[in-house]
Amino acid sequence: MVKLTKIYTRTGDGGQSGLADGSRLPKTDARFAAIGDVDEANAAIGLAIAAIGPNAPAHTLLQQIQNELFDVGADLATPGKIEGALRLSPKATARLETEIDRLSATLGPLTSFVLPGGSEAAARLHLARTVVRRAERTVLVLHAIAPLNPEILTYLNRLSDLLFQLARGENSLGADDVLWRPGGGD
Repeated sequence: MVKLTKIYTRTGDGGQSGLADGSRLPKTDARFAAIGDVDEANAAIGLAIAAIGPNAPAHTLLQQIQNELFDVGADLATPGKIEGALRLSPKATARLETEIDRLSATLGPLTSFVLPGGSEAAARLHLARTVVRRAERTVLVLHAIAPLNPEILTYLNRLSDLLFQLARGENSLGADDVLWRPGGGD
C-alpha cells in the first residue's frame, strides 16, 4: 500500500516530474499528458458516482473502474519492461465487455444518435465518456512515440462504450435519452 507522509515535495517546482523507474521528464511530456488525462477521466467518473448515489447498481462497478484507472496511471508511469511492474490486465477489459453486453440487453434500441443529457447522472456519465475518449487519444499519441501496454488503449475504448450504456441506463433504460434531431429540429 502507498503511504504518503508529505503532500508537497518541491521536486516538481522546476517543471519536471518523476516516473516509477526514477527517471524525470518535463511535465509537458506526452507521458504526463496521458497520465493527466486518465486522472481527469477518473475525476469525471467520481462526479458521476456522486450523481448516481451509493445504492445504484453502477456504483460499485464505477468504483472498481476508478481503481483500474489508477492502475492505468501506474502502467503509464512505468516505461519499458520492468520486472513486477503493475500492468493493466486483459481481464479488466473483458469485464467491461461483459458489463456492456449485460446493459445492452436491457436497453431500448437506438433510433438516432444520443445527445449528452437527460438526467443529471446520465449527463455526468456522458461527460466522463468524452473525457475518457480524450484520454484514449492522448494515450494513442504517447503510444506512437513510446510503445505502451496495448491493453490500455483497448480498455479506454471499451470504457467509453460502457459509460455510454450506463448513461442510457440512467435515462430510464434509454426511454428518456435526448435524441439528435438533424438540423436542430427545423
